[in-house]
Amino acid sequence: MDFPYQDRYEINRRLPAQGRPRGEVLAELREMATEEDAFWETGKCSGTMYCGDHEHYDFMTEAFRLYAHVNALQRDMCPSVTKFESEIIAMVLDLMHAEAIDDTEPVGLVTTGGTGSILHAMLAYRERAQETVGIWAPNVIKPETAHPAFDKACHLFDIQVRVAPVDPVTTKVDTEWVANNIDDQTVALIGSACNYGYGTVDPIDELSELALAHDIGLHVDSCLGGFILPFGQELGYDIPVFDFRIPGVTSISADTHKYGYAFKGSSTLLFRDKPLRNAQYFYLTDWTGGKYCSPGIEGSRSAGIIAATWAAMVQLGRDGYRRYAEKIFNTSGAMQEAVRSHPELRILGDPTFLFSFTSDDFDIYHVNDFMRPRGWRFNGQQYPNALHMAVTRPQTQPGVAEAFAIDLDEAVAYAKENAENTAASSAIYGGVMGGMTDEADSFIKMVMADLLDSQQRVPPE
Repeated sequence: MDFPYQDRYEINRRLPAQGRPRGEVLAELREMATEEDAFWETGKCSGTMYCGDHEHYDFMTEAFRLYAHVNALQRDMCPSVTKFESEIIAMVLDLMHAEAIDDTEPVGLVTTGGTGSILHAMLAYRERAQETVGIWAPNVIKPETAHPAFDKACHLFDIQVRVAPVDPVTTKVDTEWVANNIDDQTVALIGSACNYGYGTVDPIDELSELALAHDIGLHVDSCLGGFILPFGQELGYDIPVFDFRIPGVTSISADTHKYGYAFKGSSTLLFRDKPLRNAQYFYLTDWTGGKYCSPGIEGSRSAGIIAATWAAMVQLGRDGYRRYAEKIFNTSGAMQEAVRSHPELRILGDPTFLFSFTSDDFDIYHVNDFMRPRGWRFNGQQYPNALHMAVTRPQTQPGVAEAFAIDLDEAVAYAKENAENTAASSAIYGGVMGGMTDEADSFIKMVMADLLDSQQRVPPE
């Protein structure tokens, strides 16, 4: 397997005996970055690059530069980081209507990403259940469509995951199944707003009723939608309430590094009350190095990400986010109409800014096979095979939605002509490959392990 750029740049198999000039190193980085940016700058890449505004990136880079070398742990040396982190939490609590909470103190945590927020949430529910009701074999119930980070968190923290089916038409969780599978060891229910696969919002109000009736938690995963759905509501789109206005919601995750337009590596986790958040604090009081405490899983981290996130939020403001959200919803609507114009295609569920489509007439991956050489990068799905487009700011550029419609017309014709043939592409999260069956589970894992190995490998001699 080829090693990236092996024919263009020197490969470092060991630490260089002498360092290279800074200008030379930066020139090499600049050349690679510029070429790779050109891939998503076309607006044909689903998700991934949520902002795409180089001026905004430059602004955040300057904010990051001022704090990149600072350790966020040492607040006595950098009290400004407490200002930034506290205000990020306050602003997101406001976005999620924490003013509706009148009996507890809403709080939050800034984490390193969506998976980090989900890890901390599951840890908090486990610890709180042990402290308050003595549950030592906890389980949570998640929709099949909920993010795999929940499965990862529960694997790490020894929590049983009960996977609820979703309605194949609405793509929303089957709340009757959820109700029938809650027991005395269930610590939390999970709903998505919106789910990654289909852009649909689970019935959070129904899950809330179940959570309140059983006195258990309800986590709303709004990592993807947290910084765009609230503005869609303000713009009048038919988006159901999913936040703290619903009384049973006890925690919400919302990624600042997606539609919050911050740098990768930042997210927020909000709690309805302080004891739940504090349950996942870590203390070690008898260590020889001194008394140790940590608000989360991470230890040292750069304050640069926190400063850049704060800078992005206060610079854009509510009007900035709403303005970009309107463009994204409009663009997504136009692209969805292009899909609906083909009777051979079917949009799954009732999506928001993100949509997924399939076909009952042919393998939808034929559409992907045709459109990929034209620069389109969809995220592939399975059960059923489908293509997913998370519309972001790069898609709102002039001409992108129109190009999508034109290329889709030709792709559907190609798919119909090749319906009897096997499609070349398929789907793993991130759009690499997939569409395999459960019978080949061990083979699938072997292929995926090889893929991960290829990304972490040592350079060849």
